[in-house]
Amino acid sequence: MFSQSMDSARDVGGVSGTVLIPMRFVWPYGGRSVFLSGSFTRWSELLPMSPVEGCPSVFQVVYSVSPGYHQYKFYVDGEWRHDEHQPYVSGEYGIVNTVLLATDPNYIPVLTREIPSGNNMDVDNEAFRRMQVRLPDSTRISDADVQISRQCISAFLSMHTAYELLPESGKVVALDIELPVKQAFHILHEQGIYVAPLWDFGKGKFVGVLSASDFILILRELGNHGSNLTEEELETHTISAWKEGKSYLNRQNNGRGTVFSRGFIHAGPNDNLNAIAMKILQKEVSTVPIVHSSSEDGSFPQLLHLASLSGILKCICRYFRHCPSSLPILQLPICAIPVGTWVPKIGEPNRRPLAMLRPSASLASALNLLVQAQVSSIPIVDDNDSLVDIYCRSDITALAKDRAYTHINLDEITVQQALQLGQEAYSPYELRSQRCQMCLRSDSLHKVMERLANPGVRRLVIVEAGSKRVEGIVSLGDIFKFFLG
Repeated sequence: MFSQSMDSARDVGGVSGTVLIPMRFVWPYGGRSVFLSGSFTRWSELLPMSPVEGCPSVFQVVYSVSPGYHQYKFYVDGEWRHDEHQPYVSGEYGIVNTVLLATDPNYIPVLTREIPSGNNMDVDNEAFRRMQVRLPDSTRISDADVQISRQCISAFLSMHTAYELLPESGKVVALDIELPVKQAFHILHEQGIYVAPLWDFGKGKFVGVLSASDFILILRELGNHGSNLTEEELETHTISAWKEGKSYLNRQNNGRGTVFSRGFIHAGPNDNLNAIAMKILQKEVSTVPIVHSSSEDGSFPQLLHLASLSGILKCICRYFRHCPSSLPILQLPICAIPVGTWVPKIGEPNRRPLAMLRPSASLASALNLLVQAQVSSIPIVDDNDSLVDIYCRSDITALAKDRAYTHINLDEITVQQALQLGQEAYSPYELRSQRCQMCLRSDSLHKVMERLANPGVRRLVIVEAGSKRVEGIVSLGDIFKFFLG
């Protein structure tokens, strides 16, 4: 939709004497992040549109264009759309809206060249979706905006406690440390979880956490020819015996070639969300058990919940959804915000590279990369760096089914074959549709946060529209490091 100003203007920065007519373009169908692009910007720039005061579902922008015939369309929440209630045609860039401006600003032509109506919410054709656009400089975030946003998020999290994360009903799986390691990981697989607290009946308390990362360390140890642990021992060795003998389940590498012991990391129901989120980030864990004890000495503890960044992010999204004006940064595209890991561009040698693998890479190389790069997932791409799948730490638990780990060679099995084992292990569509989630660089921060707050979604792969070429990856940890770092 557009409207025409009654006043014309002279082009200051362009060719002398060119008359420009201020035009008001309107998108009245809602959205979180709305931009305008057209032939008047040579289809190379996105013009940000702002909500109309009192009408949050109506977006507008005023832009001066020269007299003549123009085509334009809208970029809404990462998808190209047109307004079917305005004149439109089918052109080089799919279905586009049109406007014909005469030098007389009072003249509004009626265009009759239309095609059968389509849904304005549909994404248009492939040629247009592959078009490269440049985000306007006005969407770049200032240091002041970052600080204000961080203060708002920190204040919200400090005023809310872990009690708000507790579901009305549900279950939390805990494992006895006397369980055989093999049986423990089989339970993780069967329950569809990747982490579980460890309970010591002798001490009457929780002593640690068993996760998919531990299974990776065990499989790497089995693959090490110098290991004294055999497959038979894995069948009978308990979690406690493994911890005492190998010290892998309660230690982690600190990045300097040494290891250190780590106690049981947990929180109480009265701890605020800011403290819990910081604990997850600083201790580099995926979850923090919420434990409550009614006695002063801490005996008879109750495991209430496993707090995660996903649950905390859902609280943030739920709160700021009703007052987005207090956090305008949420409407900016993620490419305008220092968040996530991106594929380095030419001239950016110091940028951290994004770990990616081909489907033919060995599973051993994938596991080594997960540990060495300290990441939770690796995009699997083809020869054009287009996304094919993703391999996550949690996928390793699929090898626990039917003792698959006992008859595979980590150096010989490929990532693609390992993923196929996972597809056979899980029921159709179970969790896999959530594991390989994508977004666009132009998606708003709010849209990215909403999707990351969904259960089972821990990261989004940033891809190029149309080609699915991997451009970066943004995780739950990235979002919280940006706000709390």
